[in-house]
Amino acid sequence: MAPAAQDAVKLLADRPAAACLIVLSHEPDVDIPALHTALTTGIAYVGALGSRRTQARRAQALAESGLDEAHIGRIHGPIGLDLGARTPAETALAVCAEVLAALDGREGRVLREEAGPINA
Repeated sequence: MAPAAQDAVKLLADRPAAACLIVLSHEPDVDIPALHTALTTGIAYVGALGSRRTQARRAQALAESGLDEAHIGRIHGPIGLDLGARTPAETALAVCAEVLAALDGREGRVLREEAGPINA
């Protein structure tokens, strides 16, 4: 396992209840061990940047490492709400928006289309 992956795995394993994992890497030696640890230690939110092809490659590697579809299905990927992001800053905003929504059990919606209190 690559040193960066070892560091990430240790941090995730030490504090699973206080962590969200967002994989920005496209390096299997880093992202597969980190995702595997996050999915098996109770990390509340696990997301991964990358194309659908990259997501499929990761899912295959995770299945080969022994994870079942329930674990693999917890990965939010491609990550981010569809906000029309083009720049890195816009992509970061889309990712943060998805994390906030997911942690609160919500889907991203337009507030004006909802009835009732905004912060229900």
